[in-house]
Amino acid sequence: MEFELFENLPTFGTIKKFLPQEIEKESMRIIKTELLKNGISLSPENEKVILRCIHTTADFDYAKNLCFSENAVLTVKELLRTGRPVIVTDTNMALSGISEPFCRKFGIEKFCFMADSDVAELSKKSGLTRAVCSVDKAAKFFDERPIIFAVGNAPTALVRIRQLYDAGICTPRFVVGVPVGFVNVESAKNLILESDLNYIVAKGRKGGSTVAAAIINALLYDLEN
Repeated sequence: MEFELFENLPTFGTIKKFLPQEIEKESMRIIKTELLKNGISLSPENEKVILRCIHTTADFDYAKNLCFSENAVLTVKELLRTGRPVIVTDTNMALSGISEPFCRKFGIEKFCFMADSDVAELSKKSGLTRAVCSVDKAAKFFDERPIIFAVGNAPTALVRIRQLYDAGICTPRFVVGVPVGFVNVESAKNLILESDLNYIVAKGRKGGSTVAAAIINALLYDLEN
């Protein structure tokens, strides 16, 4: 269906005009300026991930609460570039937010099992959350492929990841642990922080599906560099 834009609409002096491709660049400039004003410097390795999270949320706390395992960004970027991993999310929102073109470009597959009928049935039967059942499904389906878990909503997913790791059942190659909320969120994040897994974790209560997707996208976008 073809259509034409409305014309001769009112303008507002307080709204600055930017071309679409200029908006993100200007946003990043503003973020860097405000960080500088507050005396916050970011490590070059982690900067792009942190900036992307702040850009996504307009929350400068991510400059302080994102925790990275040793060489986390370099490790996961190399995996994304050459390892053809699968990315498993705990929400369809995060799944949709992860760049499909960049995943295709680097031969990366992404999945979310939360709405699968077998996951729903097993959750009801076991009394465990769908997030737990989804982690188990990923561990069984991709037992010979490198897994990146991107968790933005369900702390129980992080608990299950740690349980499977400690039991020697599944060793994910990377964990993005940024569930948002109040119940068991901080304790679940600490389980990942206290492990020797490769991770990016947002300490405290903040996070969310958009943050999980933002972290993965920051890493994917940087692969071209």
